[in-house]
Amino acid sequence: MRELIKRDKDEREVRKLLEIFPITAIVGARQVGKSTLARQIDHDAYFDLEDPEDYVKFDNPVFLFKTLSGTVIIDEIQMKPDLFPFLRVLADNRSDLKILILGSASPQLMKHSAETLAGRIAYYRLGGFDMDIWQNDWEQAWLQGSFPKSFLHEENASFVWRKNFINTFLERDIPRLGINIPAATIRRFWTMIAHYHGNMLNYSELSRSFGISDMTVRRYLEILEGTYMIRLLQPYYANIGKRLVKSPKLYIRDSGLFHALLGIENKSQLLSHPKIGASWEGFVIENIIQMIHNHCDQYFFFSTQNNAEIDFFWQVKGKNFGVEVKFSQNPTSTRSMTLAAKDLQLSKLWIIYPGSSPIPLSENAVAMSLFQFRKDYTQLLQQIA
Repeated sequence: MRELIKRDKDEREVRKLLEIFPITAIVGARQVGKSTLARQIDHDAYFDLEDPEDYVKFDNPVFLFKTLSGTVIIDEIQMKPDLFPFLRVLADNRSDLKILILGSASPQLMKHSAETLAGRIAYYRLGGFDMDIWQNDWEQAWLQGSFPKSFLHEENASFVWRKNFINTFLERDIPRLGINIPAATIRRFWTMIAHYHGNMLNYSELSRSFGISDMTVRRYLEILEGTYMIRLLQPYYANIGKRLVKSPKLYIRDSGLFHALLGIENKSQLLSHPKIGASWEGFVIENIIQMIHNHCDQYFFFSTQNNAEIDFFWQVKGKNFGVEVKFSQNPTSTRSMTLAAKDLQLSKLWIIYPGSSPIPLSENAVAMSLFQFRKDYTQLLQQIA
């Protein structure tokens, strides 16, 4: 495995939040690099609540924190949810303290922290490696995903790592969240919904296929969404006088895990797989979300009953933008894109494809690579600032 990589951009963003708020939380999937990022930041004490010795120290947090000042990091905070009221007291009364908490279990962490620490806490959502890190290795990042250890391993070792990650997540992490569902059941459900990746959800169809109720389907999806394993991209609702599709689209958030669930081990298998287009779509959308999340936290897809469709839509500074994803070396404008661009009054539409040269398609639409999109979008934002 190659040497671990520092995440300088993420470190800068977390430092900014620590300067403003008494408590900052880094949240994200397990093994995404939260602990590694936290250790890059200067700190005076570090506690890992998965370590039995550190866990016991928090049996008497009042006594413990009498001896502490500066920046204190508490890893796996969801192991001690009863700490949140105490952290609120510290935030209100200890100006000499900055607390950085890390957590993987989004539902518990968000619920307890939001209820108890309102106005005192900032959240930094850490994803996997992004374009700043993998640079020109986009094919490797697409195949192996963005988890640091998966990306940094060679191809075969990466696949083994991801299969083991899935096993550990199902057999250890899910039960530790207090979720009493057999690992084999969740594995079959997760594998089944991988075949829906990039498609709109039909809860009734899923419940029939798996032999469970609609409510159980929703519960399983909620578990996987809350632990950052899947993304449910919501449809955009607008008063445009048309019948809109109202079901969310489902994506496995990490392309490497998606490929592992489908048994795709190498690039050759990926290029010949029937889900290659959906895989490319999910990879592009997840990277765009990482790119825009600092200035936009609401994003959608758009689809109407008259076949106006766009894969990804967001609004910034009063402007509407859209992205269509095509796994093709010769992307073209389609009627569905044209209709969607008109309905949504898009300022610009990008078609992201795995090519190297920009291809103008119309006055406000252009096909380009993911890297070219990042540069073009950044320049556009500067112009409308």
